[in-house]
Amino acid sequence: MPSPFEEDTRVVPAGEPGRWEAELTDRWDISVPNGGYVLAVALAAVAAEVDQPHPLAVSAHFLATCEHGPATVDVTVLKQGRSLSTAAATLWQRDRARVAVLATYADLRASNGPTLVSVAPPSLPPPEECGFIGERPAGGLDERPAIADRVEFRPSPASARALASRGAPTRLEGWLRMAEDGPTGPEHLPLLVDASPPAVFAAFETGWVPTIELTVHVRGVPAPGWLRARIETRVLVDGELEEDCMLWDADGRVVAMSRQLARVLPPATR
Repeated sequence: MPSPFEEDTRVVPAGEPGRWEAELTDRWDISVPNGGYVLAVALAAVAAEVDQPHPLAVSAHFLATCEHGPATVDVTVLKQGRSLSTAAATLWQRDRARVAVLATYADLRASNGPTLVSVAPPSLPPPEECGFIGERPAGGLDERPAIADRVEFRPSPASARALASRGAPTRLEGWLRMAEDGPTGPEHLPLLVDASPPAVFAAFETGWVPTIELTVHVRGVPAPGWLRARIETRVLVDGELEEDCMLWDADGRVVAMSRQLARVLPPATR
């Protein structure tokens, strides 16, 4: 039986070379479909066109807000190589380009070579000792977002206090995983780097923080179990911020790194 992720990112041929059809659901919403989820749909079409199984380097520009319902993804393969393939994709809804993607795919299980890692995963209490404080959603949201039923993020006690009280440095740490059964694979990572609360929520209350551009580097196939996550923002200028995310698997290996540029919107008026 397919998982919710597999069901909601499924693409089918649209009858023309390089064109795929999809259906964006409401199961991955914040207030609109989450950007990482929409990216995962576009990448499902790319994966169907290239020979390699895993996303390696992905850059997505979010051109317009997506909505629930039918979508079309047009894929152009720019290079079909033995070890790397690169394709461009555009996700359309109602004759409007919503997301433009450039992605390079590889077989991460076949990768080998020198390794040097100078960053360590965050030290966290066990997942059962981590979680949000209180029932109010992070960031001043009026309702618990639907994506919280699909992706589980458990902030560390320090990060949970920061989200509850504000005024802390713009860094969050915690445990992250898909809520569905089954192992987390490389195809989940472009979604997961964009699925936790923005780090700016630790500093002050905002409204929606829509992504303008998201770059993801997938560094490995995750070992089974929870991922450790560190999300931080160092620069917020004139309402636009950068946010970096790093994910480590249960073996302590870096499996994904991302950077995005996003816009900070004011809190909704209650």
